Amino acid sequence: MKTDLSTFTGEGSPEFTAKVKYLVWLLFSNVFFLTNIPYPNVLKVTILRFFGATIGHHVVIKPWVKIKFPWKLTLGNYVWLGEEAWLDNLSEIKLGNHVCLSQGALLITGNHDFKKSSFDLITKGIDIEDGVWIGAKSTVSGGVKLGSHSVLTMGSFTSKDLAPYTINQGNPAQVVKHREIN
Repeated sequence: MKTDLSTFTGEGSPEFTAKVKYLVWLLFSNVFFLTNIPYPNVLKVTILRFFGATIGHHVVIKPWVKIKFPWKLTLGNYVWLGEEAWLDNLSEIKLGNHVCLSQGALLITGNHDFKKSSFDLITKGIDIEDGVWIGAKSTVSGGVKLGSHSVLTMGSFTSKDLAPYTINQGNPAQVVKHREIN
């Protein structure tokens, strides 16, 4: 057998009304999020809520943050989304309270089944508990839970759950020490 992308069905693709909603979102996203214009956070939060996101209080959204589907996004209180963070949420992404997603971090919920010739789409959500810090240019793949107050250091990658209060580094990320907060 060989990969045959002509057999990809696109199963799970959004229906027409969802496509229209997504096109409208893209317009708002390009104007208010994918820009250097420092729009106030309250405006960005209001727009995300209008499009179905669940968002807590005191959320900071820096310029150039890319969010695929706001209606599949939950942000707790005091969440920081750094410049050029990308939430590629084909499935639900949930960030707890006091979570910091640093510059250029990538949360990606979609992948493909390379064992099938049709290369089927696989999506799995991401659950990030309270107090987690995801370092700059780090990547978290779908189906992962980051435990309370865990850290994924700069430039690291995880496709596995991270235990609470651990500092994780590398590709794949490994525990390098336990996090102590004074």
